[in-house]
Amino acid sequence: MSKAFASQADLQDKKITFEQLSPHCWAYTAEGDPNSGVIIGEKFIMVSDATATPAMAQDLIARIRQVSDKPIKYVLLTHYHAVRVLGASAYVAEGATEIIASRGTYELIVERGAEDMQSEMERFPRLFRGADTVPGLTWPTMVIGDGTAGRQGSLTVDLGGVKVEIWHPGQGHTRGDTIAWVESEKVLFSGDLVEYEAGVYTGDAQLEEWPATLEALRALKAEYIVPGRGEAMKGNADVNKALDYTKRWVTTLFQAGKEAVAANMDLKAAMAHARKSMDPVFGHVFIYEHCLPFDVSRAYDEAKGIKNPRIWTAERDKEMWAALQA
Repeated sequence: MSKAFASQADLQDKKITFEQLSPHCWAYTAEGDPNSGVIIGEKFIMVSDATATPAMAQDLIARIRQVSDKPIKYVLLTHYHAVRVLGASAYVAEGATEIIASRGTYELIVERGAEDMQSEMERFPRLFRGADTVPGLTWPTMVIGDGTAGRQGSLTVDLGGVKVEIWHPGQGHTRGDTIAWVESEKVLFSGDLVEYEAGVYTGDAQLEEWPATLEALRALKAEYIVPGRGEAMKGNADVNKALDYTKRWVTTLFQAGKEAVAANMDLKAAMAHARKSMDPVFGHVFIYEHCLPFDVSRAYDEAKGIKNPRIWTAERDKEMWAALQA
């Protein structure tokens, strides 16, 4: 291969920021690495996205413990990807009794969780330090909703002095995306439905539906957002900037995929075609070169009518990468 696979060559640590956004809400961000959110109530704490391994979770736990000694009772899985969920077992020692996920996320863990775990560990070894501490797949103890989008299937959790509403707002990054919304403080924890100035991974996406889901989030009129990657955004104007950024990525990518299929291009030609519209706008952002081959593969498939994303295995990853680099 002409360049290192995925992010295997990305070995430099990022600067971590743990900042308070509102009376009860915090953002754990790291210069384009996966983010986590923290909501601290008078009785309990919730963590949104658990990090990739129990060993990696210790840094987040240590930062939480600098500001609160309350039990970290709830862990929210915003979606099923290994880099977000495999650290969940670390919170048991901190009081975790509930791991929350949507019906769609649970089904994706059943369907492809094991393959995704192996695939992601090989794609991004830096984020899976301490992989030997992972006890296996993370399974939710609370499954919310029936797979239908909307607040009618929501769960409200009272942490003491602050309530968190959790629901599946629609398909996008995956078919099971789940958000946490602290309405009293206008803080949205979006998971990878929203990114800002970082690569938007779409390898398991529902690209056609994603823009409408972003508009459902915009209707909340959040004043703060903790995106899946990128800095926490403050003020509704900047929240909308993150929504617009993600929407532009998704629509530009999918349009390129549809054009490639209409022109009977093969995948390598589709990649070159997508670069014409993607590189000038997004080529500078973190993990762009990691995401783009997987993204174009998914856009090409969906444009061909493959609505349920094909499962990524470690073997398929490398076959695709080699074909596009040849």
